Amino acid sequence: MNLRTTLTGLALAIAALQANAETIRIAIGTQDTTINCAAGGLLIRELGLLDKYLPKDGKYKDAQYQIEWKNFTSGAPLTNEMVAGKLDFGAMADFPGSFNGVAFQDAGKQSLFISVLSGSIQGSGNGIVVPASSSVQALADLKGKTISVPFASTAHGMLLRAVAAQGWDPQKDVRIIAQAPEIAGSALRSNRIDAHADFVPFAELFPNRGFARKIYDGSQAKAPTFHGALVDAAYAKQYPEVVTAYLRAGIEADQLLAAEPEKYSELIEKVTGIEAEVAYLFHGPLGLQTRDQSWKPEYRQAVATSIDTLKLLKKTERSLDTASFINDQYIRAAFKASGLDYDQQLANYAALPLKANDALTGKPITDFKRVAQIWVRDEAKVRHYASPEAALQALAKLEEEGKDIRAIYAQAADTGIKLLANQAWFVRSNSGQLQAFLLKQQAEQFAAQQGGSVVDFASANQQSLASR
Repeated sequence: MNLRTTLTGLALAIAALQANAETIRIAIGTQDTTINCAAGGLLIRELGLLDKYLPKDGKYKDAQYQIEWKNFTSGAPLTNEMVAGKLDFGAMADFPGSFNGVAFQDAGKQSLFISVLSGSIQGSGNGIVVPASSSVQALADLKGKTISVPFASTAHGMLLRAVAAQGWDPQKDVRIIAQAPEIAGSALRSNRIDAHADFVPFAELFPNRGFARKIYDGSQAKAPTFHGALVDAAYAKQYPEVVTAYLRAGIEADQLLAAEPEKYSELIEKVTGIEAEVAYLFHGPLGLQTRDQSWKPEYRQAVATSIDTLKLLKKTERSLDTASFINDQYIRAAFKASGLDYDQQLANYAALPLKANDALTGKPITDFKRVAQIWVRDEAKVRHYASPEAALQALAKLEEEGKDIRAIYAQAADTGIKLLANQAWFVRSNSGQLQAFLLKQQAEQFAAQQGGSVVDFASANQQSLASR
């Protein structure tokens, strides 16, 4: 062996060593206050889950990982930093996610939508609220009024569909203005806007804080919506095992949230200031949305619909090939590595189930259509009841004992979505049975068909006290 051959071999060995010892950046953009992104960001970060799954063999044997986190309040600035190469991953909803794909195309690049995180095939999660003192009871009452919404958001798409369903011209029959949620909150408090449309969790957060009332749920539009995770396609091609590791961390985060929703709702509140009872409304059993990391056809359609709507809004003139933009190979690999069956989950549309006994009788709850729940301050677990009337009986006793009630939940009799019971309307039958509804008109329609009297929460609670 001559000297040149020896030196060449040595150079190749050093190059291989340097390649193996490279520092791999993992830069992740999160939306902490958009709590549906929790399993793709906040929980992974706060619980240190990503390190557990990062590859440490083969070409990654001597690799060093540089994990970076950056939080955003919306998807647009997150996309800007992904396109600029400052972030590798991002979590956002269907509308900003689709715009992410278009923005990458405009820059001569490509991003991939790699996983769903949480969503609703019916559209629940988006909603419209009005000031608490408003006389408005339904969307139909907003004709000629001013409605604010974060422009080009998933809530904007919902609002446009809702307006169209009324047979209105969005340019003439309502005044739609751009407004971020943090600005809308103060505008609602001071009655400076007639209504506000928004995404998770603001249509529930504002009513929970007492200055707004929800008058429309996205499920009425029956248009699927979700939040999910994206990655720079070039990064995924270079480091596919890292992408799978990120998604495996998300799977564990989701499993932890399912097992102890109260505990991790408390963590979400600690980090974001979004009250735990609102996080539980989404992430607890029978929640407002379903945490689901599989690419159901309805979520694929939501991406296609959002692209069409973005073109309608003149936010883009481009089309996007959803077949190549949505890529399920990494989430399938993550499911397999985690010992899970992806196709089984793909076929599963059920919300997180409730396995509980009635807190009054101790008997197992078997009918979940009329479940009600109470979360008492300083109690680690939510109390479950087989019916709203049982919960109201328990509420009276709890209040007599001086307990501080964080939240009361009920399941809507028509849509099945979880409601903040103190914001709901009820139909009381002649036998005293209560059925919960989001809107007064829904309750009135049910009462007209089935019989019974329509009451608000305060009246239902007062009647429950009188019957004790």
